[in-house]
Parts: sequence; C-alpha cells; structure tokens
Amino acid sequence: MGTAAEPQFHVLAVDDSLVDRKLIERLLKISSYQVTAVDSGSKALEFLGSRGNNGRSSSDPVPSVSPNDHQGVEVNLIITDYCMPGMTGYDLLKKIKESSSLRDIPVVIMSSENVPSRISRCLEEGAEEFILKPVRLSDVNKLRPHMRRTKKLKTHQQEPREDSERHELEIQQSQHHPSQQVPQHQQQKSSNNNKRKAIDAEEGLSPDRARTRYSGVATF
Repeated sequence: MGTAAEPQFHVLAVDDSLVDRKLIERLLKISSYQVTAVDSGSKALEFLGSRGNNGRSSSDPVPSVSPNDHQGVEVNLIITDYCMPGMTGYDLLKKIKESSSLRDIPVVIMSSENVPSRISRCLEEGAEEFILKPVRLSDVNKLRPHMRRTKKLKTHQQEPREDSERHELEIQQSQHHPSQQVPQHQQQKSSNNNKRKAIDAEEGLSPDRARTRYSGVATF
C-alpha cells in the first residue's frame, strides 16, 4: 500500500519587484506549492482578510475589503520582501504577529541586502527565516518544515475543541430523552416505601405482617 499524499501547502508571496516575484512564484510551484503572489504588503493584508484585526491603526494604507472576500482560503506561509514602498516587509511581519487570527502563520523575510541588525530585528519580531536574494530552490525547500509544524499545532489545538463539542452534544441528546429518567413522583413513592420498610424492621415486623397490618383485615 502506498503512503498518503501530503496535503498541498499554500504560500502567499509578497514582492514589489515583478522579476523577483515571478522567480519566487516559479520556485514555489516547482516545489509543488500552491502560490498566490501580490506586489505590496497592503494587498497581502487584503488577501488575508485582516481588515479590522488587532494591531491596525486607522492611518494604515489597507484597502477597504470585506472580511468574507477570501473566507475559506487557508494560507500556510507568507514569504515577503523586506524593502517595499509604503509598507515594508518588516511592517507586514509586525501586523501579522499582532493579529490574533494571523499570528500563527509562519513568515519568511527576503532581502538583497545582508544587514545583521535588520536580520536580528526580523527574527526577534517572529520571522521564521531571513533569506538573501536571489532566492534559490534550496531556500524554498527550507519552508516545508515550518508549514508542517504549524499544521500539527493547529490540529492539536482543534482536538480539545472537538472533544468539548462532542460532550455538549451528548448532554443535549440526553436531555431530549426524558423517558430514560425516573419521574419525580415515582422517586418519591420509592422513597416512602423504603422508609416504611425501615419502620417495620424497627418494630420487628416481617414484610408479610407489615402488609397485613395496613390491609385492615384481621388474621388468626
């Protein structure tokens, strides 16, 4: 029997340079990734449907977009250029990590400049990798472990929620079957019978004599 095929991961690539964007898109497709490519950080946020998420101020240049426009599209990783006009890759990284709904998406930064302070700042902010351009196929191969780890984490987070929902469903089903529960008047009757038997036992009466005493018929 063959092994199960690995699910195809979806990568959002962000770069204002058309040449670099086409290159990274081609490398990602060669590695069997699904790719969405945009030319700015604001368009990346628009695609992610992050309008109104935490961490965005009213002055941010994010186009107006309905949060449901891209509902159901899961992004497994974001790879972005560092130097872009308007919103830099570092700015995009910060906004993603400040968002409660996006912060678990791995982010990788690309740059043609090897600046140690820039690299450290991005890694401290939560970037998974800092790749120097031109991007190579060997660089793209480093992305898969980050997506696998995030996928497993998401699965583990969903399991307790599913257990809780299953428990709530069982409670609702039990509430919809009252015939399985003993009616209150039967419980009261059973309790009275138990008390009566206890009193008879204290008086030294057998169960048969106890029933005769309450029947109103004399025995000889």
